[in-house]
Amino acid sequence: MSDDIKHILEKENLEKPDLVKLLSAGEEDRKLLFEKAMAVKEALVGKKVFYRGLIEFSNLCAKNCYYCGIRAGNKKQHRYEASEDEVLEAARYAWENRFGSVVIQAGERSGKNYVARIESLVARIKDMSKGELGITLSLGEQTEETYRRWFDAGAHRYLLRIEVSNPALYPTYHPVDKTHDYNARLEALYLLRKVGYQVGSGVMIGLPFQSVEDLADDLLFFQEHDIDMVGMGPYIEHADTPMYKYKDRLLPKMERFNLSLKMVACLRILMKDINIAATTAMQAIDPMGREKAIKVGANIIMPNLTPTKYRDDYLLYEDKPCTDEDAEECKRCLEARIHMAGGEIGYGEWGDSKHFKKRNPGNV
Repeated sequence: MSDDIKHILEKENLEKPDLVKLLSAGEEDRKLLFEKAMAVKEALVGKKVFYRGLIEFSNLCAKNCYYCGIRAGNKKQHRYEASEDEVLEAARYAWENRFGSVVIQAGERSGKNYVARIESLVARIKDMSKGELGITLSLGEQTEETYRRWFDAGAHRYLLRIEVSNPALYPTYHPVDKTHDYNARLEALYLLRKVGYQVGSGVMIGLPFQSVEDLADDLLFFQEHDIDMVGMGPYIEHADTPMYKYKDRLLPKMERFNLSLKMVACLRILMKDINIAATTAMQAIDPMGREKAIKVGANIIMPNLTPTKYRDDYLLYEDKPCTDEDAEECKRCLEARIHMAGGEIGYGEWGDSKHFKKRNPGNV
């Protein structure tokens, strides 16, 4: 089998059967995959790992996705929204500690007042940081006008995870209604690109009913849509969701974790110069999960700057790590983890996607 894997890893372009074989690789072959991914990363994006200070602004959500702990239908969930001053304080910490960028993330919703509040927050962060902090938003599907308002206020990256790229599988994990429409999700990705954002997406790995072939298609989806940055990680169940009833159909957690590492490595080889996040969900399964992701191709890490009093209310899945760490503890911990993984931290740098820069040389 190793000769087969070696042959695939020598190819210039990977196709679906190649990706299926790589994702199915056993322990020995997996080492070859990981070595190749690391070599590609060092050659194309270097050893630097860039920070995105994560601010979980609110867990209010209009959606009812079957896998998510903060879904609108979860009546056990305590809801919150951070104040503007709390968000600005977190952003100031990121700026003063030279994180380079922040991510404002929340449940998906819209509305006139909400859109204006985000617009104001983005503008105030830009003003407070003298334009030095990069801003990524992860706030779901919106209109083109809303995306443009937030872009004009100062946001320049946007993460909108497709979660599962197979349209036939989409209704398995989402209600079938106007609020959860696969084509609307695709349209939002198109609008983000049209407005001028660096566009990010991502998927869950190891969902019930999901095959290795589906995961290979997920990787090809990122390539087909020319995605600039990807955040993906293992699916971790949450007891207060409809998907929990399928927990007995899931791969063991460590298998989901190892599959996630293979997804990161394959994506690094497939799309050599994009940004790939070492997601928190990796660490939820393996205490060294984020370091391992960095070692196989990831180059983005997200220290959590959400005020600690809100952390336990932003649980998309169970066993989320570091909910009791304050920003300073999180920073020290991640510094050590990145150095242990052989990386160096790009302090004070936006760490924009080289893939985006190559496509838009005049925009960055």
